[in-house]
Amino acid sequence: MDFGKNRQKRVHTKLTGSRKGNHYPFSLQFYQLPPTENISLTEFETFAIERLKLLKTVENLGVSYVKGSPEYNAKLDSELRKLKFSQPVTEMNDKVYDIRRKDHISHFILRLAYCQSEDLRRWFIQQEMDLFRFRFSLLPKEKVQDFLKFNDLEYVAITEDEKMMYQEELLSSAYGLSKTKLEDLEIYKVPFQAALDLVRPRKVFLSKGFAFIPHKDIITLILNDFRTRLSKALALSARSLPVVQSDERLQPLLSHLSHSYIGQDFSSQRNAGKISLDQIDALASKSFPLCMRQLHKSLREHHHLRHGGRMQYGLFLKGIGLTLEQALQFWKLEFTKGKVDSEKFDKTYSYSIRHNYGKEGKRTDYTPYSCMKIILSNPPSQGDYHGCPFRHSDPELLKQKLQSYKVSSVGINQVLDLVKGMHFQLACQKYFELTHNVDDCGFSLNHPNQYFAESQKLLTGGREVKKEQLPTESSQAEPPSQITSSSSSSANVTSTQSEDMELLEQFLEEY
Repeated sequence: MDFGKNRQKRVHTKLTGSRKGNHYPFSLQFYQLPPTENISLTEFETFAIERLKLLKTVENLGVSYVKGSPEYNAKLDSELRKLKFSQPVTEMNDKVYDIRRKDHISHFILRLAYCQSEDLRRWFIQQEMDLFRFRFSLLPKEKVQDFLKFNDLEYVAITEDEKMMYQEELLSSAYGLSKTKLEDLEIYKVPFQAALDLVRPRKVFLSKGFAFIPHKDIITLILNDFRTRLSKALALSARSLPVVQSDERLQPLLSHLSHSYIGQDFSSQRNAGKISLDQIDALASKSFPLCMRQLHKSLREHHHLRHGGRMQYGLFLKGIGLTLEQALQFWKLEFTKGKVDSEKFDKTYSYSIRHNYGKEGKRTDYTPYSCMKIILSNPPSQGDYHGCPFRHSDPELLKQKLQSYKVSSVGINQVLDLVKGMHFQLACQKYFELTHNVDDCGFSLNHPNQYFAESQKLLTGGREVKKEQLPTESSQAEPPSQITSSSSSSANVTSTQSEDMELLEQFLEEY
């Protein structure tokens, strides 16, 4: 992809590039071929902002609603229309082509920004998968087979004769399937090793090395393939990143984009020193999310945490305002109550605490863990207390824990229903509402430190309590309508770039 230096003022005209319908035959794609046409730097910046806004909308809705529910689908469809990413699935004209072209190019732009670390790649893949799943659900049944063939996916629908041959087995293997429904349902025959996620829970019929998968479940296989391809593509993008970053026009933009994937990263120490050590116990019972409350309780009881727990809890405490000196004092006081003496603590544990604060090793100012990182990485083993209680706890133990925190039986059932549906962040939001006695927490939870900050705002009167369920509006903030432009001279490009970064920072701060 080439980036022109033309910085003419942006006007809302049709996008550049020849409109060849065979480039984008479907309303969704695997993004296998990178764009090769020329693109202006103005378009590059605008596409990047619009794609980021799209993915953050997907993230917010995924936390505020149950994914795949009618409410979620209706809201996401509405937001895609507002963001001008909505595409008709059965027609092609210049307007549709421009939307699909923007979707294609903007995806590859954000690949450059989000290939830089494991956390960034994980976030990017998750949002792209959620967007892909929604778009696939809109694809007409008659288009599915063409889409699979176009992307070299060997998921072939069986014939009517095969359907009749295996009728009894198919009916018994699929919940709620009747003969009438079976007649109109597409069944796909795939090698069983490609459908292990469905074979393991015994959701499909197996015969002679093949799994027979109903249309509603084929998305599981397609998403696995999509994730694998995108993960490999991001790894390849990371290898070529030094070449892209050498372009002084692109490097600042990509850097700003990559630092906005979860809004505030809570790594800054602007709150440093605002809490004292004797406040932590009270804060833990009132404003800590369940994961941190669990770690704090274990630390107080056992006077020790393993490495995973120390990292998760230590960085959280750093994010809420504990200074390095306070952190060293806090951990030392607690550990020396157990089997660790003062000398051993100084030799074995103080280095890692200083390392988290950027005072040792690579001197990186480490960021507190997001909900996604806690849920998806480093699951706890026996003797560990880190992780997400809603994801990693046995339901019965979780129930007992909630009962000990005086959560009502009705509330516990609501939380457990969300956990059963694997909606762990929604379960944590429900826990917030139950423990703060509000009907709607009023935000989309994606970070433990965000939970703490919102709790403190509520308890100290910093924000109003919402009594109706309203989806978050943060993702609907308007981006800068134009990117300031100037002449194409190098001096003016540098000046304009500085203005662009200010506008971009202003936009990203809204998240």
